[in-house]
Amino acid sequence: MKKADLFGERLAPCEEELRGLYTSLYGDNEQAYSYFLGMLKSSLAQRKSALRRLDEKRLADPDWCRSSKMLGMMLYPSCFAGTLNGVREKLPYLKECGINYLHLMPLLDSPPGKSDGGYAVSDFRRVRPDLGTMEDLEALADACRRRNIALCLDFVLNHTSEEHPWAKAARAGDPVARSRYFFYDNWDIPSQFERTVPQVFPTTAPGNFTYLSDCNQVVMTSFYPFQWDLNYRNPMVLNDMTENLLYLANRGMDVIRLDAVPYIWKELGTNCRNLPQVHTLVRLIRLACQVVCPGVLLLGEVVMEPAKVAPYFGTPERPECDMLYNVTTMCTTWNTVATRNVELLRHQMEQVCALPRTCLFQNYLRCHDDIGWGLDYPWLFQRDQNEVPHKKYLNDWFTGRWPGSWSRGELYNDDPRLGDARLCGTTASLCGIESALASGDAAALDRAVQCHLMLHAWMLSQSGIPVLYSGDELGRLNDYSYHDDPDKAADSRYLHRGNFQWDQAALCRDESTLPGRIFQALRRLEEIRGREQVFRADAEVTLPGSGSGSVLALCRRYGEEEMTAFFNFSEYPQTIFCPERPMTDLVSGKRLEGGAMSMPGYGFLWLKTLPQQEKSSK
Repeated sequence: MKKADLFGERLAPCEEELRGLYTSLYGDNEQAYSYFLGMLKSSLAQRKSALRRLDEKRLADPDWCRSSKMLGMMLYPSCFAGTLNGVREKLPYLKECGINYLHLMPLLDSPPGKSDGGYAVSDFRRVRPDLGTMEDLEALADACRRRNIALCLDFVLNHTSEEHPWAKAARAGDPVARSRYFFYDNWDIPSQFERTVPQVFPTTAPGNFTYLSDCNQVVMTSFYPFQWDLNYRNPMVLNDMTENLLYLANRGMDVIRLDAVPYIWKELGTNCRNLPQVHTLVRLIRLACQVVCPGVLLLGEVVMEPAKVAPYFGTPERPECDMLYNVTTMCTTWNTVATRNVELLRHQMEQVCALPRTCLFQNYLRCHDDIGWGLDYPWLFQRDQNEVPHKKYLNDWFTGRWPGSWSRGELYNDDPRLGDARLCGTTASLCGIESALASGDAAALDRAVQCHLMLHAWMLSQSGIPVLYSGDELGRLNDYSYHDDPDKAADSRYLHRGNFQWDQAALCRDESTLPGRIFQALRRLEEIRGREQVFRADAEVTLPGSGSGSVLALCRRYGEEEMTAFFNFSEYPQTIFCPERPMTDLVSGKRLEGGAMSMPGYGFLWLKTLPQQEKSSK
C-alpha cells in the first residue's frame, strides 16, 4: 500500500475524535489543526519500510509485550559503554542477560552542568555529542531490532532546557517564542500559582518560578530553574512536540517514555497536576502514534498512588498510555523490607490487581531516580503509623543510622521539617551486601544476597514487564566517587548512577564469585519465568493469606495453570500455610504437598499446582 493511501486508512477511524479533542483545547483553529494533520502525514511518509513492517506485525499481535518472556534493563549509555556505538558493541552481553527490552536513560542534547541527568533537553533531534549522533542512535535501534530487543527512550514533555532555541529566542524577547512558555512581567500571577501548586524540589529548587534578571521576566520552572515549563495552551507546542516525538519513533524507538506527564497542563487556582486536559493531550499523542507508528508503545511516568496512576491508561475505547511505571509497588516494597510487615504491600497490590488485566506496568526495584516515600499514609495512620516519624524510620534504616541496620544509602532533598527526604542507593547496597563485604561477615553476606534475590523474584512475579537496573544483575554497590565531581556532588542520585563494572561482568559465569553467584541465580529465575505462561502480564492475580505477617502470598492463574508464590520479607524463618495439594517448586524442582511449611529468612517459593492427571496418578 502506498504511504499516502496508508495515511488515509489510518486517519479515517480516528479523525472525528482527533478533531474533537484538538478543538476542545484550541477551539476552531483550523490553521493549527491542518498543520497537525500535515505533520502526521509527513511523519508517516518518513517512516522507513522496516519500521512499517514491524508496525503491521505488532498490530497483528497486540499482546506481544505481555509475554512472560519479556525482560527489560534500564541503563545510562555513558555509564554502561561510553557511547551509543559502545552500547551496540555490548549487545551480546545484554543478550546473555536475557534482555529483550532496553530502556536507555536520557541521551538527547542537554547542557553540561544544567542537564538534570539529561532531562533538560536543548535539542530533541540531536544526541549528546559525547554519546554520538542521531545516526548512531538509529544504528543501535537497527541492531536491537535484529536481535529482537525493543528499545525505549525518554521524551521530556513538560519542559525544555533554557538553552533550547525556543528558550533562547524567548529570553531575547521574541513574543512567539515566549508564548511557548509561561512568561510574566512581574510576580503577580506567579504568586497566585504558588498558593496552590506544590513544590517538586523544595530543598534544591524551591518554588515554581524563576526570575530572569537579564530580561526582567519571570518564567515558570516547576523542576529546576534551567528547565522552563512548556505552555500547551499554545497549539504550536503540541504540534512541534508531537513532531519531535514522532521523529524519535522514526529513528527506531519501540517505546517512548513520557516524562513527568501529569504536569503538562497548567491552570491557575489548581495544583497543576493530573488536570483533565493532560488526558486530552496524552490521548491526542496516542492517536498521532496510531496514525504514524502504531507499533510504538507509550510509557507514562506517573509517580503517584494507584488511584491517580490508573486513569493514565485511559479506557478500553479511548486508551492513553500503553504502559505505566509501577512506582507505588516499588516504594512499598522497600517499606516492607524495612518494616518486615507485608500488610501495606498486600493492601497496595490488591488495588493494582483490581485493575483490568489489560493494564500493563513496568515493574522495577531500582531505577535512575531516587525512592520517594509515596505510601498510603491514611491507611498507615489508621494503624497508628504517623507519616513524618515513619519516613524518618525508613530513611534511618536505609542509611544505616538505625541501630542494627545493614543497609547503606544516602538521602536526596532532605527536608527534616516535613520528613520528605528521598532515598538513593543500589539494590545490593540497600540489601546489605555492601556492609557485609566491608565487615567480612560471611553469614551477613549470605543473608544480603538472599534478600537481593528474593526481591528480584518478587519483581519477576508481578504482572507486567520486569526491568532490571543495570548492574543489579551483578550486585553492583553504591558508587561514592560522585562526591568528588563538582558537577555531580550536589545530587546524591549519582550514588547509584556509577559506571558499569566490566571486570565484574567478566565473572558472570563463575558462580564461585559474588557477581557470578548473583547473575546465574537471577538468570535461572528469569528463564523459569520465560517458560511459564502463568507469568504473563495478563494473568489473573489474587492475594491470598500466608499465615505470617512477614510473608506475602501471591496467586497467579492463566488458563488452566496456577502458581502460588511466597516471599519472606524478614531475615528470620517464618511458618506459612499453603493449600494442601500436589505442587512443584519451580526453582528446586521438588514436589510438595502443601500445608504448614517453614520458609528461611528472605526465602521465596514459586509453587505451581500440578495438572489434574498428575494429581490422580500420585
